[in-house]
This record gives sequence, structure tokens and C-alpha cells, in this order.
Amino acid sequence: MLENKNDSARTPISTVGEFGLIDLLNKEIELKNPSTIMGIGDDAAVLDAKERSVLVSTDMLVEGVHFDLSYAPLKHVGYKAVVENISDICAMNGVAEQILVSVAISNRFTVEAMEELYEGMRLAGRIYGVDIVGGDTTSSMQGLIISITVIGYAEKGTEVRRGGAKEGDLLVVTGDLGAAYMGLQVLRREKEVWKVNPQSQPDLEPYQYILERQLKPEARADIRPLLAQLDVHPTSMIDISDGLSSEVLHICQMSDVGVQLYEEKIPKDPQMITTADEFSLDSSMVALSGGEDYELLFTMPIAEYDKIKGNPNFTPIGHITAKDTPRQLVLRDGSVVDLKARGWNSFDPDYSSDFGKKEE
Repeated sequence: MLENKNDSARTPISTVGEFGLIDLLNKEIELKNPSTIMGIGDDAAVLDAKERSVLVSTDMLVEGVHFDLSYAPLKHVGYKAVVENISDICAMNGVAEQILVSVAISNRFTVEAMEELYEGMRLAGRIYGVDIVGGDTTSSMQGLIISITVIGYAEKGTEVRRGGAKEGDLLVVTGDLGAAYMGLQVLRREKEVWKVNPQSQPDLEPYQYILERQLKPEARADIRPLLAQLDVHPTSMIDISDGLSSEVLHICQMSDVGVQLYEEKIPKDPQMITTADEFSLDSSMVALSGGEDYELLFTMPIAEYDKIKGNPNFTPIGHITAKDTPRQLVLRDGSVVDLKARGWNSFDPDYSSDFGKKEE
């Protein structure tokens, strides 16, 4: 995981002011992409798209809704904020090259805290080759709010949308699912233990993988070149931020098709499964509804199956059916149920309170 500075010095932001803070946070930013003509320093960034399609996405993160600073270090929050936006560009079969970062901060945050946040953002930018080209800072009455806008590019005609799935296509997912959600449950549990006994030291060693998936997820920027290398042509694609079931239904709705998704095919990490058992949760429900995995879900012609067969990056989990056919989940025992969207909903205060509980 990311390391954090242990510096006892705390500088109130009021001592440097808004413009001093901006200069401080941006001084280490280096531009890397030829598409970035002008970054931070003027009224607007200047970008050169050449003959490519421009992909733009934005996301907002609110303290207390999307992250909890009692267990999520600021450096991790900054890193994750950038990565989840890059993931949106990956889901369009594109390459992210620029981001704009805006933050609203309350007076409880110091200059050092903001440096930690931006250090995580700059690290993600270096790893994924993304330039920070602008943004804004302002005050907040309470808490921290982060808004990221990402700009990506795709060669014209190669961008992949949600609405292209066709009858007979394979439904394929990258990586494994559900680990991020179980990492969140471990963190929430240990927070409650700490509230009762602040001297307690949790043993998190058995949960390293699922904690990493929650606190420091990675975007699947490797999938676009891999698909091109394998000569695989996805017909639709989406990233798994709100849960597998929700994302499958998004593709179905935008493509006007049905689906059969097979429970037994859903890839799950052993650590996720054992932790779900520990919490008396059904691991399949966690994988279907947990969210924040930032893997890619896509459809592809079944005729191209041999190109991905045996590749550890890809798992076929179902197939697309005709228009006006049901959208179904095939359970392990062969029974069939309607596929329900039970993923993340930031407007639902009761989200995840008891989903996936095993029946007694």
C-alpha cells in the first residue's frame, strides 16, 4: 500500500492562502504527453487531439459518502480518486492523458494534509502517464470534496460504448470481483472496534489483498493494448464501479438485449471468499453487488473466443440473448432468477447494510 509521511508539523492553510496553496501543490507537476500543449498556469489548458476522438468523464468524491478518513489515508484517497476516473476512459477502450483536479476543503485540513492528498494524485499520474493540467481549490463548510475530470483519447472508430452488445456475444470480465467490498467491511469493523477501545491494534495481515483492492485499486489500462494484440473486438464495455449486476444491466439496457449470467463462472479471490464467510455473507452476492472493483466488463463475438481462451486476464461469465428476452442469473443449482441491480447507490442511506447476508 501507499506510505504516508509522519510529520508532526501542521501548517494552517490560512498562512499560505489559496494561491500559495495552489503553487505549492502544483510545483512538482511535470507534463509528459505530447497532447498537452499548456497545462497549469493560464486560464485554461491547451490540448491537441490531432485526429483522435476525445473522451471526457468526471466524478465527485465527498467525505463521509465516498470515503472515510478514519481509515483511508489522504494519499490513498488522492490516488484512488484519479484511478477511478482513469478507469472510465479504459472502459471506452481509450487512453487517459490529462486530468483536472478541484477540491473543496474545510479549515480542519492543513497544508501538509493537502500535500499528502496531491502526492497520491501525482503518483497515480506518474504510474498511468496522465498530466494534471488544471483545476480549482475553494473552501468547504465541512469536510473534503474532490472533483476530477479526466480527458482521454481513442483512435477514431476504436472507442467502445455500452450500447453495442449483440445477441450471441460472450459476456467477459477481467480480474476477480468482490474483494474491494470485503476490504471495506474489514475496515468498517475495525473502526467500530477502535471506537470501543482506541488502544486496540488490528491484525490486518490476513486481509492484505482485499484491503489493497479497497484502498488502492488499479485501473485496467493494460486491457486495451492486450485486446488489440489478441485481435479481439469488444462490442460493448463498462467498468465495474457499482457492482457486476448493475453494470451487466447497464449494458443490456443500452444495447436493448437480454442476458444469461452464470453464478458459477464469476471469478472470486480466495481471500474474498473466506472473508465473506467470516462476515456470514454470500460471496456470490458480494461479487455481484459489491462494487469498486474497477475491473472491465465487456461483450465480444463468440467467434473470437479462442483468442482469449485460457488467458488469465479474462473470464467468460455469460452470454447475450435476444431483444425482449429476460435478463437472468443462472444459479449453481441450475435454477434461474431475474438479475437485480443491488450495487452502489450514493443516494441510499441504507446501502450495504445487510445485502448478501446468508440465510440462517
